[in-house]
Amino acid sequence: MIRVLAPLCLSLPLFATLPTTQEALALAFPGAQLARREFVLSEAQAGQVKALAQVELPGRWTVTYEARRNGTLVGVGFFDTHRVRTLNETLLVAISPEGRVLRVESVAFHEPAEYMAKEAWVKQFGGKALDPQLSLKGAIHPLSGATLTAHAMTDAARRCLALHQVLYREAK
Repeated sequence: MIRVLAPLCLSLPLFATLPTTQEALALAFPGAQLARREFVLSEAQAGQVKALAQVELPGRWTVTYEARRNGTLVGVGFFDTHRVRTLNETLLVAISPEGRVLRVESVAFHEPAEYMAKEAWVKQFGGKALDPQLSLKGAIHPLSGATLTAHAMTDAARRCLALHQVLYREAK
């Protein structure tokens, strides 16, 4: 019985360390006031997001979390849930008002632990904007042993940056 439980105990700390959605938002935007906003994209906006991101958009409804300090917008958080291999992952992609990734934080990962990206690898998204270099053939280094995770995370970052551009930067 002890031999059966031992592998389970070893895998628990990895998943126990994932932040909740609220904790992830607090990590991305410390000291900021958060406001939840819902958007339903028009057909034209959805087409624009797909064209900019060069990845699929799962639907036209999206929720954002606007972070403000002293009334000034300091960033927007997007939660992106997507399939990695056969199971889902949910990421917070925090984006600056200028359209650059501030932080990517995993809040749910249902694939086996060995497919989860390490924090050091995830940090390479910081400061990246939506451009052709935001790809595994560009500025994002491949993730050995977890190629599908790397593709899924890169696609999520591109999708969130495109949503940000359409909803916040072009809407002005």
